[in-house]
Amino acid sequence: MTIYEFKVKQTNDEMKSLSDYQGDVLLIVNTATGCGFTPQYEGLQNLYEKHQAEGFEILDFPCNQFGNQAPGTNQEITEFCQLTYHTTFQTFAKIKVNGDDADPLYKYLKSAQGGLLGKTIKWNFTKFLVNRKGEVIKRYASTVKPEDIEADVLVELAK
Repeated sequence: MTIYEFKVKQTNDEMKSLSDYQGDVLLIVNTATGCGFTPQYEGLQNLYEKHQAEGFEILDFPCNQFGNQAPGTNQEITEFCQLTYHTTFQTFAKIKVNGDDADPLYKYLKSAQGGLLGKTIKWNFTKFLVNRKGEVIKRYASTVKPEDIEADVLVELAK
């Protein structure tokens, strides 16, 4: 199984197949607009701008499960990110990442890369690196800054 088998909801409520990203290196992140880690949006955007032309994409999934730190509508969250951090990568509809009603994509991501970090998402800005084959190859805790992931992204882009 790969992530290409999943469909996710966009901010306009239309479904998007992750197969549209086939052949790209992906960084999938659950985010929040009112979190202590929210400034990581700047690092994510910098990483995206540097490597998008090489086939790198960031998929942003706002999540309000941690301290209600992603309030607002999908449109409000997208506008906040674009206006405050000038994001140009794809922001999707708000989702749940834990529990019985967790998004199927996140159930898969956690099962593919649970490891030492466990089968639950601990907080916002947990990141998953996906190679060009759609395989989840690494998971990063919220405390890992986007700039600290760049070396791993470069390795995958070179493959």
